Amino acid sequence: MDYEFMDGEDAGPRVTIRKTNETTIDLMLSNTSLSLANSLRRTMLAEIPTIAIDLVEIQSNTTVLADEFLAHRLGLIPLSTRGVEEMFYARDCDCDEYCDNCTVMLQLHAVNRNSEEHVKVFAKDLIPELVGGGPVEDPRFGRAGMNGMGTGSAEDLPARGAPIILDSKGQGSLICQLRRGQELKVRCIARKGIAKEHAKWAPTAAIGFEYDPHNKLRHTTLWHEGTDPKSEWPESKNIEWEEPAQEGEQFAFDAEPDQFYINLEGTGVMPPDVILHSGIKTLQQKLAGVIQHLSTTTDMGHEINGAGADDGAMTPPDPGTAYGGQQTAYGGGGTTPAYGGGTAYGATTPAYGGGTAYGGGTAYGGMGGATPYGRSGY
Repeated sequence: MDYEFMDGEDAGPRVTIRKTNETTIDLMLSNTSLSLANSLRRTMLAEIPTIAIDLVEIQSNTTVLADEFLAHRLGLIPLSTRGVEEMFYARDCDCDEYCDNCTVMLQLHAVNRNSEEHVKVFAKDLIPELVGGGPVEDPRFGRAGMNGMGTGSAEDLPARGAPIILDSKGQGSLICQLRRGQELKVRCIARKGIAKEHAKWAPTAAIGFEYDPHNKLRHTTLWHEGTDPKSEWPESKNIEWEEPAQEGEQFAFDAEPDQFYINLEGTGVMPPDVILHSGIKTLQQKLAGVIQHLSTTTDMGHEINGAGADDGAMTPPDPGTAYGGQQTAYGGGGTTPAYGGGTAYGATTPAYGGGTAYGGGTAYGGMGGATPYGRSGY
């Protein structure tokens, strides 16, 4: 089923959702530029906040797996991002160590006491709890961890920090196996983060990105070994959405792509359409920050007087100060002892100006005056 979203004007970008399910979304982004489409792709890959296990406290581990190996596996388990926008980053929270505003605790205790068969430990065995020790209430089922099945909408996600379980058996990711007499007891601390910091916070498993499926722009060189390149380069399914090049059509060397095909596969931590909307929102916030900064600076990079007074912005220095115009430490005027004319680095001074150690008629000067190394500079 196709869905189409666009802004109020035809000049804005247009999104057509061609297919979607619990974890994937296939969409077409049109009426925009390659740079903007690629920026959206990169934002969805690396800058959408999610929740992942960031610290593992090993209390008992008699399995065959090393502590570091187990910690790495636990960090890659997808966790529910329900209410992630309400969480603080750990670096921004004012708590002493952990609190419910920036942390989700998960407990895991598994023991194989007398069974000769291997006991498998799955993600479903991770039980979320509050920092104080109480259970996390699931808005759907009461207690988190009892049913961590992710679905197609944000409202149906399990409680914040609960493992996402998508397999038909309802077990989730395999963590390890226990032989007889082995035990694993850990406490996991999950925090908010983005994939730019570590891949475990990535909400996507992969993002396919394609444009110009007929290669009319010739951005791709169809290298082939035989005589027929089409037999070695299978046609994309996206060719149905564009017209092929006509016989004898003149090549437009200045043409630019304006239609892009994106296939997004999520990890289950949030629905794929939420990933798309979060990517657009994050990109808007980044661009707004750039625009706001540029609107409060001059062409020389100085802050405009009065702008940003509430956010700690600096006002440009007045002439006659350390960085101003004439008679300053770095300006002209020839009356100060720093970098102006007639200063340590200016003309007619003993440093780097004309008639100085590196000027004309000096140690490394022009073709004229005597120097310590000969009649001329070189």
